[in-house]
Amino acid sequence: MAVDDSLMGMPSASGRFGDFGGRYMPESLVPACLELEEAFTEAWSDASFRDEYARLLRDYGGRPTPVTDCTRLSERLGVRVLLKREDLTHTGSHKINNVVGQALLTTRMGKRRVIAETGAGQHGVATATACAMFGLECVVYMGDVDVERQALNVFRMKLLGAEVRPVSSGSRTLKDAINEALRDWVASVETTHYCLGSVMGPHPYPWMVREFQRVVGEEARDQCRELLDGADPDYVVACVGGGSNAAGTFAGFVDTNARLVGVEPEGGAAIGHGVPGVVHGSRSFLLQDEHGQVLEARSISAGLDYPGVGPEHAHLASIGRATYVSAGDAEVLEALQVLARTEGIIPALEPAHAVAWLLRAAGTDELPTGSTVLLTMSGRGDKDAEQVMHLLSP
Repeated sequence: MAVDDSLMGMPSASGRFGDFGGRYMPESLVPACLELEEAFTEAWSDASFRDEYARLLRDYGGRPTPVTDCTRLSERLGVRVLLKREDLTHTGSHKINNVVGQALLTTRMGKRRVIAETGAGQHGVATATACAMFGLECVVYMGDVDVERQALNVFRMKLLGAEVRPVSSGSRTLKDAINEALRDWVASVETTHYCLGSVMGPHPYPWMVREFQRVVGEEARDQCRELLDGADPDYVVACVGGGSNAAGTFAGFVDTNARLVGVEPEGGAAIGHGVPGVVHGSRSFLLQDEHGQVLEARSISAGLDYPGVGPEHAHLASIGRATYVSAGDAEVLEALQVLARTEGIIPALEPAHAVAWLLRAAGTDELPTGSTVLLTMSGRGDKDAEQVMHLLSP
């Protein structure tokens, strides 16, 4: 495989990754995006900022997270399975990596109020956590549907001092939570930072969030080489909604010969079933009808219930560097149970999509017997336990 060393580096000056990305925003928010781009560019080149960010991830977030060698699952599937354990971070998912960086940047910009959107609630919990630590006001927008199916995370956010604002418009899920957060930002931009949770939205968010998540892939690459006597895994797999855990993981392996596989939900496969268009400030693949109206995504997982995908994933797919597949709800539930019973690890429904592909593909041409697979366990299943319990009840 020919490796392109320029991949997953800086976007173009206009914030594009090939044909995707950019900044499609109301005129009133363009100055805020420019301010954020300048602030992040300066901070990311400042050694003291990077050192403080790394310290917080270590002492507060619990990094580095381990790579677990799944011996029983590997024996069952005929491929060696390694899990990058983002479920072991503080707050239980990779989301803390991005939020700590953005909260640190918020204080550097002199702002005291943070707004965020959330679907599964993990980004909301992480944002509320970081805001509590930094003493920032926090408002989280969340669709009514997700408020109901993620009641535990709603309670956690409130316990941490955040205000949770339910959204009853549209599909009442992640897409609509983003819409309401953007409306808030328009009205409060001078005092508020919008802490976007994934590698989507207008420039600089896709780039900035990927850089804050890059730590996942860089750690995993070094850990895999130690486990594999200097070699890289044959496959690197992660679930994809907006795609931040996958982007962070892929960034550590994009310049290797590892095959990159992103797993979307079957009912929200923007790369698998979408077409190029603009949503929430950037051009990417998204689900839309013949009139350009955005279609509702459907997934058992609140965190993947999004009709678009990060523009850098669209670029990686368009040039063939990464492959994107999908998993259905039934096989996701089965995968969650298999991992729990073979390795004692209960995954969140989001990474259970990646496990579902692994179970389906192992031993086929997609994933030949004897391969080595690194899979990012982006979150733990506590938040989904009640939902899964009801789904599995006779």
